[in-house]
Amino acid sequence: MSIEKAREHLAKFGAAERIVELPVSSATVELAAKALGREPGMIAKTISFYDRDGGVILIVAAGDAKIDNKRFKERFGLKAKMLTHEDAEKLIGHAVGGICPFGVNAGVRVFLDESLKRFDTVFPACGSSNSEIELTIAELEEFAVPEDWVDVCKLGSGNALQRESPII
Repeated sequence: MSIEKAREHLAKFGAAERIVELPVSSATVELAAKALGREPGMIAKTISFYDRDGGVILIVAAGDAKIDNKRFKERFGLKAKMLTHEDAEKLIGHAVGGICPFGVNAGVRVFLDESLKRFDTVFPACGSSNSEIELTIAELEEFAVPEDWVDVCKLGSGNALQRESPII
């Protein structure tokens, strides 16, 4: 079972007992935000893409962010093409609605998007359509074991994430 893979992974960090199984679905950002009483941006969604040679790239991003196709292509050198529902569970180890960076299949590449850094804590899924865990950004970085931080998202308005400009 997918949640068990996530639980085993998080147990390595002493965090398995922090997984919350909700009585309602948290399979989408909107459902998770409503169930947790949080703003959608705090839901750490994991978006899955095909990599070269049949591999998988996971981008963990703020729930209110969207992939910027141009920036994704600049970073990864390929067009952003999301996994089909059928391929997700087979290639990642988690089904759509519970995809997370914890307990994934070998070879899955995990990246954290800069959009998450706006929050003190975020809520990623834990392998099922009704599970969540609250993590600080530092914990997410430790527990997800990402290859790197990336900047491949934009906020809903279509603009790149706002950055503080240096005072000149």
